[in-house]
Amino acid sequence: MQEARYIQGINRIGLWTLIRRECGRFLHVYMQTLMAPVVTSVLFYVVFSLAFGGNDREIEGLPYMQFLAPGLVMMGVVQNAFANTSSSIMISKIQGNIVDVLMPPLSAAEMAAGFIVGGIVRGLLVGFASYLALGVLSGAWMAHAPAFIFFALQGALLMSAVGLAGGIWADRFDNIAAVTNFVVTPLAFLSGTFYSVRQLPEIWHYVAAFNPFFYMIDGFRYGVLGFSETNLLTGAAVLTFCNVAALWGVYAMLRRGYKIKS
Repeated sequence: MQEARYIQGINRIGLWTLIRRECGRFLHVYMQTLMAPVVTSVLFYVVFSLAFGGNDREIEGLPYMQFLAPGLVMMGVVQNAFANTSSSIMISKIQGNIVDVLMPPLSAAEMAAGFIVGGIVRGLLVGFASYLALGVLSGAWMAHAPAFIFFALQGALLMSAVGLAGGIWADRFDNIAAVTNFVVTPLAFLSGTFYSVRQLPEIWHYVAAFNPFFYMIDGFRYGVLGFSETNLLTGAAVLTFCNVAALWGVYAMLRRGYKIKS
């Protein structure tokens, strides 16, 4: 029986149970966790359409509303992936039921995987629903499936890992709110979601080069529209590096029991 639970050192039952718990958390309140972000994205789209003249305006030869749609989809993906993992670990720490995750025979890697997969699933579900809604409104559909899938997954993975790290580090919800308001939101808004970075002063081009959100949105926009502002291989390399660093950081924190075993 013990051997049946493990394959090559992986606790399949424990990992699958944690993933189901993480997905069940947000599916139980889907109106708040899934539907509300989609409505927010549609409202952003409508407001910007009214404020900037809709498709009468162009960016880089593309109707503005088509240019905008992929950025809004990716914003939904990354914000909800971050929110899922950060809120889950914070609630567990504050309520004291983090012990339910620490006591089972789960390794640090399995714990990280369970939380992060939950965040990825929520982010992608919100992104897919937003993509369908904004696709109907803008007429912007998938142009390059590999880029579409790769950058959506990379963005969800990165922000799910960052959210988990933030939740482990934070002592109060105020700390997570500070990360959201002063790190995640500014990087998202300064990533070229609502505009082309080519329209900005040259100094901002260098700032965008260090913003992983820019590469997520630019790569995903290429997947939807076939248009990108930077080299896709550069974007893929930057996101891969950021993901490796984030995953290593989360693994190290969980292995040490940083702020969760004391």
